Amino acid sequence: MSGLGNITKKEIRELLTPATFVPIILVALIFATMGNSIQGIQEQSTAPPTIGVITEDNSTLGIAASTLLHTSAKTVYNSTSASDLKTGIEAVTEHNGVAVIVIPKNFTERIIKGQQGTLQIYWIMKGAGLLDTISSSAVESLIAYINTNISKELITQNSSVNASFVLSPTKRIETTYFKDREFVGISPNTISGMLSSQSLLIPIVMMMIIIMAGSIVITSMALEKENKTLETLLTLPVKRTSIVSGKIIAAAFIGLILAVIYMVGMQFYFSGFQMTGGVNLASYGLALTSGDFIWIGVSLFLALIAGLSLCMLLGTFAKNYKSAQTLTFPITMLAMIPMFITMFADYETLPIAVKIFTFAIPFSHPMMAPRALLFHDYTLVIGGIVYIAVFALVTISIVVWVFKTDRLLTGTTKFKWLKPLIRRRH
Repeated sequence: MSGLGNITKKEIRELLTPATFVPIILVALIFATMGNSIQGIQEQSTAPPTIGVITEDNSTLGIAASTLLHTSAKTVYNSTSASDLKTGIEAVTEHNGVAVIVIPKNFTERIIKGQQGTLQIYWIMKGAGLLDTISSSAVESLIAYINTNISKELITQNSSVNASFVLSPTKRIETTYFKDREFVGISPNTISGMLSSQSLLIPIVMMMIIIMAGSIVITSMALEKENKTLETLLTLPVKRTSIVSGKIIAAAFIGLILAVIYMVGMQFYFSGFQMTGGVNLASYGLALTSGDFIWIGVSLFLALIAGLSLCMLLGTFAKNYKSAQTLTFPITMLAMIPMFITMFADYETLPIAVKIFTFAIPFSHPMMAPRALLFHDYTLVIGGIVYIAVFALVTISIVVWVFKTDRLLTGTTKFKWLKPLIRRRH
């Protein structure tokens, strides 16, 4: 039993390291944050939407629809004239509302004649993320509830009413205001879906490049330490800057090849899920130009260089291949966090603390670039490129400094025998 106990104690000491527990703690924190976010989403989805109502129809169905809107939503503006629309939009926008709904004069008259009554909805869209469309989805549910109640009223009054009409007695005429643009005929959910499909590929590809290429760099450093080839490399008459740059360029080259292969596969994958809704972003002036793709490419390449330099810095702490596997986790998390943030929320609608955190992660910028460029927000894109370049240069400088010390091989400065040998070589 003593032999078993000693072996067990030895294994526990080897496994009981920060590298083992830090990733697990980070995962627990991420899950806790996600749980709080989901709880917040549930609370937001159950809260009544903030709207404005303009009721021009004083007849039965018009008043009924208006009453349902007032009782089921938080109404911050109420009027009886469509000429007050501009004032209503300003009031709802000031209260962070989602829409102004206009019930026109002939609403009841058309429905009684067997024609669909018209509801004019003027959406105020704040962001294009999935979380930003919760309020608009609540309003759409409210419109569906009005539709259902009108259907019940029609069936009660006339059991022989046309079935196809009674199932859909109203129709919507929608206009969405988003980032100083007017989108006639489409809802915020449609715009969000279109923008998500346009900008989904870059975050996924960016994440996969960082994970794959970063793993290559960290594992390579660990194997060189384990096989003692790094000691030989450092004794060669080669500048440390050249060693670091060579490793990063090689890993970036492999990463870009993997990215191209992955992008081709993902394009075929997403093509199977494309919906033909008859709405084209280009018709609303939302299309990426060849210059925009160049900006995205520069941002993507610099983010890759920054990520690989960060991976190489982490790789200097790897003692062997086994420890290198745990060091890839922080990079994976740094790539996944901005991916989920850009998918679920718009950068402009994020809280200031989350904005700073997202901007500080270099991998966020190529993920945010496509959506920003669609709306000609070059300040965010160029500012991100400058930040990534500075981040990469600083990180590479730190890696070069580490390569010039004994810490790369020993983790301490205890073994000074290598310094005279390296000086003689240089």
